[in-house]
Amino acid sequence: MGSRRDFFRKGKPAPVPRDFQLLRLGRPAMATRFEILFPTTFRSLIEAGHQALDEIRRMERLLSYFDPSSRVAELNRDAAHRPVVVEPELFELLDRSRRIWEETGGAFDVAAGAVWSCWGFHRREGRLPDREEIEAALAGTGSDGLELQRETRSVRFRKVGLEVNLGSIGKGFALDRSASILQNAGFEQALLHAGNSSFLAWGDPGSCGAGWRVSVRHPLKRDSDLLLLELKEVGMATSGLGEQYFETDGRRYGHILDPRRGVPAQHHLSVTAFAPDAAWADALSTAFFVMKPEEIETYCERNPGVGAIVVPVEADGERVRVLTFGDAESFLGKVILD
Repeated sequence: MGSRRDFFRKGKPAPVPRDFQLLRLGRPAMATRFEILFPTTFRSLIEAGHQALDEIRRMERLLSYFDPSSRVAELNRDAAHRPVVVEPELFELLDRSRRIWEETGGAFDVAAGAVWSCWGFHRREGRLPDREEIEAALAGTGSDGLELQRETRSVRFRKVGLEVNLGSIGKGFALDRSASILQNAGFEQALLHAGNSSFLAWGDPGSCGAGWRVSVRHPLKRDSDLLLLELKEVGMATSGLGEQYFETDGRRYGHILDPRRGVPAQHHLSVTAFAPDAAWADALSTAFFVMKPEEIETYCERNPGVGAIVVPVEADGERVRVLTFGDAESFLGKVILD
């Protein structure tokens, strides 16, 4: 079942060769910081970089679950009562999200906002619901409740209580949108990231064929880097238990929920997914975090160009073991242990 390695960690950009200079543009959005890194040879195209960041902010205004003026917020208020016409980008993102829901057997579900709210994460204040609350939330969950009418570009909810939350794919989608602007402007190499958890890379920053180097941190030792990845023509995203959680009676409950059961996922400490674009990688890092290793392996076998690096929960709570699936091996660089 995949190959095994005894190392891992979580991503952040690593330095490129000293003789290679980069420019960095950044802006806060979607509760994190987005950055674009590109060679100084494309300095004359810097205005396109600012346009790409503007597009990310536009996506935030469109997709935000928390902004009451966003189109997603309007859907959550009104789509159970009437069809809501949405922008082409949002319609396509919902359509794609529903397809990924089908492909992952429901492990990825943007229409699981009711369950997420049940656990208090919509207020960023985790709470432990009882089983009755979870069952009630599950009744209003599921992307099969999304009615998408392509002719009118409208969305309607078939389930009472259904809520859409695109947080598990929105950052990657924003990276893809901004990358299109950069590529159309003539950028031949760039690395984009959202908070060092979602990445999109193309080209070779050092002309050595290795791609963009990104280090990966230990899920249990946040200040230690163990692994170097080399990204080229790929989207990558990492999901882990350390991002958002609360503790009750000595037990930690993470914000990544299994939408099929309505409870926090418990199989893995960290999951990194690779895919041809950032939105897909973003969605899969969440789906794979919920799925069992054999489910991840099957998905990767069915989808060339997709891969995963998985750190499962170990019985002793200390040892770190890593599984790789699909095309993940092609992005592994080297161990960078001190």
